[in-house]
Amino acid sequence: MDGQPFLYVNKEVGPGLVATRKHDVIPWLEASVAKTPEQERRLAEDPRAHWFTVVFDREGYSPELFEQLWRKRIAILTYHKFPKEDWRIEEFAPHSVQLAGGETVTMKLAERGAQLSNKLWVREFRKLNGNGHQTPILTTNFQAPMTTLAASLFARWSQENFFRYRKEHFGLDCLIEYGTEPIPDAISVVNPQWRSLDSQIRSKAGQRHRLAARFGALTLSLDPAEPELQGFQQRQGRLREEIEILNVEIDNLKQQRKDTLHHIPVNSLPEGERFTRLRTERKHFPLPSIDTIKMIAYRAESRMASLLREHLARPDDARSLLRQIFETEADLTPGLTANTLTVRLHHLTHAAHDRAIELLLAEINATQTVFPGTSLTLIFKLGSD
Repeated sequence: MDGQPFLYVNKEVGPGLVATRKHDVIPWLEASVAKTPEQERRLAEDPRAHWFTVVFDREGYSPELFEQLWRKRIAILTYHKFPKEDWRIEEFAPHSVQLAGGETVTMKLAERGAQLSNKLWVREFRKLNGNGHQTPILTTNFQAPMTTLAASLFARWSQENFFRYRKEHFGLDCLIEYGTEPIPDAISVVNPQWRSLDSQIRSKAGQRHRLAARFGALTLSLDPAEPELQGFQQRQGRLREEIEILNVEIDNLKQQRKDTLHHIPVNSLPEGERFTRLRTERKHFPLPSIDTIKMIAYRAESRMASLLREHLARPDDARSLLRQIFETEADLTPGLTANTLTVRLHHLTHAAHDRAIELLLAEINATQTVFPGTSLTLIFKLGSD
């Protein structure tokens, strides 16, 4: 729920979220997430019970895969990629939702049953934002409360934070390899032309949805005068014409998308869109891989950040303060008689940060961590004796 990574799939190029989830992530989870005896009994007795739930964004939308997963009693939780018209405002009610970090917020939520294009029945619930926008959400988890599911899906943003943070601050690959090599021609990638057409279809479908909402909102008074009636008919006619134009454009784009290959070999990419990879013979340590090191480092930093936030006036400064600590100088003093290794950090620029760091170091020292490969217990201190 807080975006801590525990699995990576290493590919030179991505075949798409649907294919990666189907062929890599789900098989890994099936092998790793053992059913308890209680789960086995519940799954046998209750046709609506699920094994576990996978949470993902719109790129992973696939009714066919949703159905395949549900046959295995694996539930999905994602955004609705093709929502229909807006729901009535009267359906929404305020609910208290506890977020992953423990904060409780109020959300306006509503729920219905929905049937997808392949006739699969799912739960659909929506969040009404302050500007009137409705965020549609689908799930085959028929047991969890709507508030729990809402918190789970919106917590997915922490994954985005992990990837962005890793790109900006965890460039470990280049520490061990700068050279690159071509990607094998046999690997297939999502066709850029198909992706562009799909994006255009979604954009124009959104425009059509907004025009249809404006069309449905047109009203007349109980006894309209002739000018009002004429104006109403003109506005109706203009909106209808714009909607029809969009209908034709969307149908044409859908036909083009249908005639365009979804995946193509990497050697079929236009010259300007081809890419390379780091040399594989040096990208991996024997054990563990560089990607595993990144995950371990991020999890360790996240744990320290959670401890540091408790002592800061601005909790959001925790990670930037940690990066400052990592970059500051330190003195190493072995105590061979006492079997200790003292790491003495230099003072930072703000006294408030020094106080927070001293409290963090006290918690770290309480772990009695031994420096790897030695019998020396690590002792962290701040400032001179």
